[in-house]
Amino acid sequence: MEGILWLIFTVLTIIPMLKLLPFFGINKWWALASVIPFGVLALLWVMAMKLQELEKR
Repeated sequence: MEGILWLIFTVLTIIPMLKLLPFFGINKWWALASVIPFGVLALLWVMAMKLQELEKR
């Protein structure tokens, strides 16, 4: 049961990442890092850094 919940949350996280990452100039295949428990946090951190760079321009 826990594996099914993990799979559902992983899929629900990968789908938005596939849509968002190209806007930040990151390859969409990095969305697969969401499979790793802290991969989502790392991706969000990288996206925040890219957003700061875009706002400075």
